[in-house]
Amino acid sequence: MAQLGSKLGPDQIRALHAENPKARARDFAAMQGITEADLVAASVGFGTTAIVADPDRLLPWVGKLGKVMALTRNENCVHERVGSYLDYRTGAFAAMVLGPEIDLRIFAKHWVHAFAVEETSEDGPKRSLQVFDAAGDALHKVHLKPQSNHALWPDLLANMRLREQARSLTLSPRRPVEAAKTDSLGAPALRAAWDKMTDTHQFIGLTKDHGMNRLGAYRVAGAPYVQRLELEGVSLTLARAAEAQIPVMIFVGNLGCIQIHGGPIEKVVPMGPWINVMDPLFNLHLRADKLAEVYAVWKPTRTGDAFSVEAFAADGELILQIFGYRKDTPAEPWNALVQALPRLEEVVA
Repeated sequence: MAQLGSKLGPDQIRALHAENPKARARDFAAMQGITEADLVAASVGFGTTAIVADPDRLLPWVGKLGKVMALTRNENCVHERVGSYLDYRTGAFAAMVLGPEIDLRIFAKHWVHAFAVEETSEDGPKRSLQVFDAAGDALHKVHLKPQSNHALWPDLLANMRLREQARSLTLSPRRPVEAAKTDSLGAPALRAAWDKMTDTHQFIGLTKDHGMNRLGAYRVAGAPYVQRLELEGVSLTLARAAEAQIPVMIFVGNLGCIQIHGGPIEKVVPMGPWINVMDPLFNLHLRADKLAEVYAVWKPTRTGDAFSVEAFAADGELILQIFGYRKDTPAEPWNALVQALPRLEEVVA
């Protein structure tokens, strides 16, 4: 995929896309050797407007749109949630949307290119806001629903429109996924620090203090901190949580955004290589064939044990994390679900 700007001009891109109108944007871009941001930018002036990418300016406008669909994805997983963007909070390290329906962690330094996109369809205009990083990869999208406040769209464009409406982008090389950083000799010190954790948010700092990263720490910590699961552990987690109506928190993210679903899930549908959650307000689409390592992880907190199921791709990318939903919910059913998942060692034995 092109990383320093497309070799195709914007008119060529639009012409090729017109020949394949039903192709998914991400798939079409990959076929043409361009980025998804190149594809969107090619339509600037043809229903697409380049807008300010600053979340502090953009997301308060999104909050006024009412019910929308929020979409965040990485290479192997798509997270879609319908709701309103409420309780936006800016921050030096991360901004947040903390409403009961849309729950986001936003890393603004990676929000580089943004567009307001309007397309025509048989059902009327399809409108969306799309944000990309410096390499042209999608970070976050907001799709307006029929019940959204479409009357606000002209005001949003007028206030967020960039002075320069460029149809070609200058992009940076994609930053490779960090491989596992591990130190087996440092495992005892890692475990000792792990025992003293009081909040799951301390974990990344803890691994850095010991010269590791998340995946590297998981590989060396050992039980009871981490136990490697069979790859089917992710699909079993989703299916069993749905069957027993155990509420969960599902985290899917990329460099610029982490999106969280909190609550029960209902309908888990395998389809080819995909595992799908198909609920009225929440959809998840996970490439099961891209799972390379799956772990059951225990972390101590001041409010009790936190168990999670976490999945990684072959290149070390964190695909998703699943935690128990902790708000006014007993922890025991979730903890029991995680502890009953098949361990990889059991299968090997």
